Amino acid sequence: MAIEYPNTNLYIDGKWRPAVTGDTLDVINPATEEVIGQVARAQHADLDEALEAADKAFASWKKTTPLDRYRILRKAADLLRERASMIAEVMTTEQGKPLAEAKGETLMGADRIDWMAEEGRRAYGRVIPARSDGVYQFTVKEPVGPVAAFTPWNFPLNQILQKVPAAIAAGCSIIVKGPEEAPACCAELVKVFEDAGLPAGVLNLVFGIPAEISDYLIPHPIIKKVTFTGSTAVGKQLAAKAGEHMKLVTMELGGHSPAIVFADADVDTALNILSANKFRNAGQVCVSPTRFLVHESLYNQFVDGFTKISQNQVVGNGLDTSTTMGPLAHDRRVDAIESFVLDAVDKGAKVKTGGQRKGNKGYFYEPTVLTDVPLNSRIMNEEPFGPIAPITPFSNFDDVVQEANRLPYGLAAYAYTTSAKTAGAIGSALSSGMVSINHHGLAMPETPFGGIGDSGFGKEGGMEGIESYLHTKFITQADV
Repeated sequence: MAIEYPNTNLYIDGKWRPAVTGDTLDVINPATEEVIGQVARAQHADLDEALEAADKAFASWKKTTPLDRYRILRKAADLLRERASMIAEVMTTEQGKPLAEAKGETLMGADRIDWMAEEGRRAYGRVIPARSDGVYQFTVKEPVGPVAAFTPWNFPLNQILQKVPAAIAAGCSIIVKGPEEAPACCAELVKVFEDAGLPAGVLNLVFGIPAEISDYLIPHPIIKKVTFTGSTAVGKQLAAKAGEHMKLVTMELGGHSPAIVFADADVDTALNILSANKFRNAGQVCVSPTRFLVHESLYNQFVDGFTKISQNQVVGNGLDTSTTMGPLAHDRRVDAIESFVLDAVDKGAKVKTGGQRKGNKGYFYEPTVLTDVPLNSRIMNEEPFGPIAPITPFSNFDDVVQEANRLPYGLAAYAYTTSAKTAGAIGSALSSGMVSINHHGLAMPETPFGGIGDSGFGKEGGMEGIESYLHTKFITQADV
């Protein structure tokens, strides 16, 4: 039985309520283009209340023992697993991704909570040997303070859970500006923390016009740290605004990931893994492989194989269990993908398959393979964020490294080779925050996630993930 889609309120100081003004924004099902509900639109009065709540809660939460924080987080993780099927259905209804992907995201989110619960118990300081007798030198870790988090629609739960568990485990309070396109699954996530016993004000959830909320929260003196996941263009604006006020930042921004297939690669392995990750979430993934660079000796074989896989994708409503690729998240993505394809074709690229919107209802776009794509086309220079695979041949190691490193992005990169020597060389040569060789091994709870250059600053996940929510305080004292 299908769920009845819920409207979404704000969650401020432990209470669910509409915006003070009563204003709402429409939520649209991307598979049907129908308005399915409303989400409350926060404005300054709501944000003031959230700020006051976060500030008040921080004063007590930072004194809560790591063990007590751990217990609440572990309970939240267990509750999230219990509710995974229901939350996944809500997510698919509002965001579009296939139900299996939505449930996988939810269950992985529970693992993220578990990981950070443990990391909070291990936020160690250290003793530093002194140069004089009777002098003691040591460091301690302290929470940075109230946090403002801005999270996107492509992974509505995952991106919140890259931030919230780390902040809470560290002893911070946090205000999350969730995605207006997929608010209800975010609200269900917050209910998990509420039901796990998280004190009022430690976690607050707001929605609204993104620029209005960021312009108000980032400069506010209560906020001590800003964390954002989204596009490079917006991230640069928010980082600059935070810099004006000397706020700590973590910026997880866009990428344009090269996927290199060397002459000695296992072609079937490369095809299966790269295609699965290209069309996952309809290509709306910051670490999606986006520039396929294939050795000329394997080029035709790879293109033919990738084209066949693309043609076999079942594109449809994510609630249909036969669907392997759902719709794009909103109409703006359809327009963007169409413009990428038209630009590439105008510049000489060939469409092997796809290249068109699918159907006349819903934001569906065909899985698309492009060949003979010139380097001056937009898709070879701008993150496409959609189901398009431009495939280009290369002839030697130096040339492919030059192309892989040509852009200012440096989030993720992939390579396939059966040579240990080549694997070692390419891992070293790629300018990227993350490199995955012969498999897709990114974004695990226990591993650091983040880029360099225009792809952002700082790390989420792993032992590094909690560090950005902690200050290191040095204390030295002498005997008296």
